[in-house]
Amino acid sequence: MTIKRIIPCLDIDKGRVVKGQKFQNMQDVDDPVTLAKQYDLDFADELFMLDITREERATFLDLVKQVANEISIPLTVGGGIRSLEDIDEVLQAGAHKISITSAAIEDPELLQKAVEKYGSERIALAIDAKKVGENKWNAFTKGGRNDSGLDAIEWAMQGEKFGVSEILVNSIDADGEKSGFDIALNKAMADAVNIPIIASGGAGELDHFREVLTDGNADAALAASVFHYEEIIISDLKEYLLNFDIPVGEI
Repeated sequence: MTIKRIIPCLDIDKGRVVKGQKFQNMQDVDDPVTLAKQYDLDFADELFMLDITREERATFLDLVKQVANEISIPLTVGGGIRSLEDIDEVLQAGAHKISITSAAIEDPELLQKAVEKYGSERIALAIDAKKVGENKWNAFTKGGRNDSGLDAIEWAMQGEKFGVSEILVNSIDADGEKSGFDIALNKAMADAVNIPIIASGGAGELDHFREVLTDGNADAALAASVFHYEEIIISDLKEYLLNFDIPVGEI
């Protein structure tokens, strides 16, 4: 069976980790390097860093370098990546993989060019999805503020054709609510493509992870605040998932 991954996410604003609800009302949390080192110790399978301001790029890239030097797990970086040059900078800073969201919608050829240059294993497509109708979600850009008009499921299928290695599904509706992942969204996405799906948005308790990794057909689950505030410890979560015969990584 495929090992299910648990991935903490660091949303970075002006050199600090922040967290909000539905992509808004950001609150300061902690130092990113401190949190990253703790997640490495807690047996996270990967770490995700997202630049949400993009105004102090040099500061962010320096943080990527610091984090990459302090952890042994793979690091994926997203936010503010709009060109092959941006990808070069992030990979040179120590990231194992990059994630593209808005720029991929605005310039789909960027995905193709990135896959051709760096290989599919280093390129992920992130989709900020919001429900716009019954069993229908659109892909949003600009931090969840702009409806691209693209059907999120169809966009994921296009991303797979471009050769990306996985899809990060960010549920805008569930983000920060702690009421559970959007199971319908993640299942629809997973059923539509043959590459791994990372579910994001809505984690509030242990069983939410079990649900999205089984009923939601997700290959990985990403969360932020429940890990940042130690409401859930990753090693405890993995032990919990093993009770349901869900295969997880090292503990």
